[in-house]
Amino acid sequence: MSDPERTGRRRVRTRAGAAAAALALIAPMAACGTADEGGIPTINLYYAPEENFQQVVDRCNTEAEGRYRIAYRVLPRGADDQRVQMVRRLAAEDRGMDILGLDVTWTQEFAGAKWILEWTGEQRSEVEEGTLEGPLATARYEEKLYAAPKNTNVQLLWYRTDLVDTPPATWDEMIEQASRLKAEGKTHQVITMGAQYEGLVVLYNTLVASAGGRIIDEEANKAVMDEGAVRALEQLQRFATAGVTDASFANAIEDPARLVFQSGGGAFQINWPYVYPALQEADPQLAEKVRWARIPGVDAGTPSKVTIGGYNLAVSAYSEHPQESFEAAMCLRSAENQKFSAINDGVPPTIESVYDDPEMAQAYPMKDTILEQLQDAATRPRSPAYQNISTVTSAVLSPPSAIDPAATADELREAIQDALDSKGVLP
Repeated sequence: MSDPERTGRRRVRTRAGAAAAALALIAPMAACGTADEGGIPTINLYYAPEENFQQVVDRCNTEAEGRYRIAYRVLPRGADDQRVQMVRRLAAEDRGMDILGLDVTWTQEFAGAKWILEWTGEQRSEVEEGTLEGPLATARYEEKLYAAPKNTNVQLLWYRTDLVDTPPATWDEMIEQASRLKAEGKTHQVITMGAQYEGLVVLYNTLVASAGGRIIDEEANKAVMDEGAVRALEQLQRFATAGVTDASFANAIEDPARLVFQSGGGAFQINWPYVYPALQEADPQLAEKVRWARIPGVDAGTPSKVTIGGYNLAVSAYSEHPQESFEAAMCLRSAENQKFSAINDGVPPTIESVYDDPEMAQAYPMKDTILEQLQDAATRPRSPAYQNISTVTSAVLSPPSAIDPAATADELREAIQDALDSKGVLP
């Protein structure tokens, strides 16, 4: 909505015809064969931009000793653009795709469409051994493993120690601290993402899980929106109207939010770990005053459950070299390579033992807090229809200040059920 303060809400409509419109995005493409060089299979890896990931690919190519060669095909930076490119090519049964880097919210969709292969036997056991349960849950569909978690992610509460003595344990406590700072004429804002996009869904999902609620049932067949989900709506609306957010809250996404806090415009920030190295480089003096903590919970005495992000590695069902692709994916997400990516690219590992490595301590000082949250994490609704669920949820929740908890819960329940029933969405 263009006016974040208006109380009238635009209803999210669903209709079956939208599904046909969505299919138009999946235009047929000419399948591309996998090129072999000198008899060595080329394993095409389609993965998001990651600054130092080519070094991981090079290391795995060396370890392959000529059995195959991994080619890193860099996807667009935007998650939606990544997904659209892969969906279009997989729908065309493109044989030029081997390993796919999937956002954690896509695994069930791709598995349900039979675009990716199941991990079985020793390879499944090796992936599951020592991997944190939260990331593993994002890689499963119908109790089968369809991907190998490469890296995870989890937001933290960042706060100014020159303004706050003790980080808040609950959202209400954070609102109280920010209000007190505001009354004293000090920097007080709580900076986080409230725009109509996935970041708002992540925020709401964290509140739902922290309140012990559910959005959909375990079988991903029914929209639940239980008491905990309603309490999360109450908390989100209270936060949005307490006068402690930045003026841009209803339009904020990750990087602009980071820049507001980085420029000294907030006492608190809820954002991903990448803000730490960015702040160190941009303003070392401010960085000395910033610490991190677990995201506040909804109830006193009950720790939060924080929504995880990250990427999983899957093998395309149309790969001409599935055996080599599974082997290559195992190398790319090995403990040593996950440690390298954590230290050099700031992406948290999914293998728990990596957090104990001494090299992690200096580059990742917030690692213990990250691990603590990952050990008791929340996942977003795991359903092949997640993209539609996310679309309708962000639309109904926007702007957060206009939420009417009971009515909004009813609206979400109906819209999410339509998404689960594959009726398509028109937000």
